[in-house]
Amino acid sequence: MADPIEALKHEHVFLGADHERNERKVWLVIALTATMMVAEIVAGSVFGSMALTADGWHMSTHAGAMLIAALAYLYARRQARNPRYTFGTGKLGDLAGFASAIVLALIALLIAWESFVRLADPVAIDFDQAILVAAVGLAVNLLSAWLLREDHHHSHHGGHSHEGGHSHEGGHHHGGHHGHHGGHARSAAKDHNLRAAYLHVLADALTSVLAIAALVLGRSYGWAWLDPAMGVVGGLVIARWSWGLIRATATVLLDAQPDGEELAGRIRRSVETEDDRISDLHVWQVGPGHHAAIVALVTPKPQAPSFYKDKLRGIRDLSHVTVEVTPARTA
Repeated sequence: MADPIEALKHEHVFLGADHERNERKVWLVIALTATMMVAEIVAGSVFGSMALTADGWHMSTHAGAMLIAALAYLYARRQARNPRYTFGTGKLGDLAGFASAIVLALIALLIAWESFVRLADPVAIDFDQAILVAAVGLAVNLLSAWLLREDHHHSHHGGHSHEGGHSHEGGHHHGGHHGHHGGHARSAAKDHNLRAAYLHVLADALTSVLAIAALVLGRSYGWAWLDPAMGVVGGLVIARWSWGLIRATATVLLDAQPDGEELAGRIRRSVETEDDRISDLHVWQVGPGHHAAIVALVTPKPQAPSFYKDKLRGIRDLSHVTVEVTPARTA
């Protein structure tokens, strides 16, 4: 005879719908960036160009940051079914994104600091060579940004559920219902790990654009000060991007209410009636496009947990639900 407990068990795999595809894209961009990095460092050493050598080592910092994203994808995929992670490994991408955002902020500070130093103590610039290096770097970064762009589309997830309940003495009934929702399209989910990698190449592209503009104007009008000034501007813009990513990933890591409490509001509207009232509600993100919820209900006419779970089945992005039912005390 089959074990009923085993039949009710389910997996907690909450990876993004495009997890493997995004992982491949990041590895491809790392290979592209590393190839360009090595080529610039070797060419700079052979031809005695400090501009090429410096740009090559600068690209290495972004390649290292993107390696964080790639390894996070790899680990999350391989450990997705590890029972030690009770809510899966879907949030590992947010952890990697947070770390990458910190690295991006440090890069922004270094760019700004080096630019301030150059403003105070200008150095001679080989405009033609510097423009060539910046143009090549821009081409590589634009290609990388195109590869890492996020495609917004819908995907379908299947799932299953299990339910159960038990009673306590004194007339208090507690019912738990856990499970996955399936059968409906998911909204485009924010993959903060991919966004972190994208921001790194976008930051590099921005510095290249600003550098080209400054160098062209500097060569034409002798405005050598414009190159470090543009570096300060670029550093500030990149710092703003990194702060936005830090805030977004920290919100997920701290299990904050997602979507400005919109998801919580939909849960309340779906479940609550004049008799059935939610006494406690917890909603948090467990992976890109996946959210979990614990719903505690108080009602004078308690139903089985599956009754309330069915009301939530149509809510998009709600992947794991626990329902508790407590009979309301009557006078």
